[in-house]
Amino acid sequence: MSDTQSEIRARLLVLNPLVIELKDDSALHAGHEGAKGGGGHYRLKIISQAFEGQRTLNRHRMIYDALGDLMHQKIHALGIEALSPSETQT
Repeated sequence: MSDTQSEIRARLLVLNPLVIELKDDSALHAGHEGAKGGGGHYRLKIISQAFEGQRTLNRHRMIYDALGDLMHQKIHALGIEALSPSETQT
């Protein structure tokens, strides 16, 4: 796990997640304009009670707020699947 992935996970702890799955897809984007600046491409699945009753836009804002300046420095692209526990029950 890279330092950036560790930092992303640490910052997301403020949302008290039950699950964090983070995949680094940066290698798939080699040569991409955003990759040239050093920003990585990541896919995130996060399950948190904090998302209960929240719309998708609000959930993404909560994640962006938690990640702060990483979104402008170490993260170029972030695919997000943000779910509440009740949405994962079958």
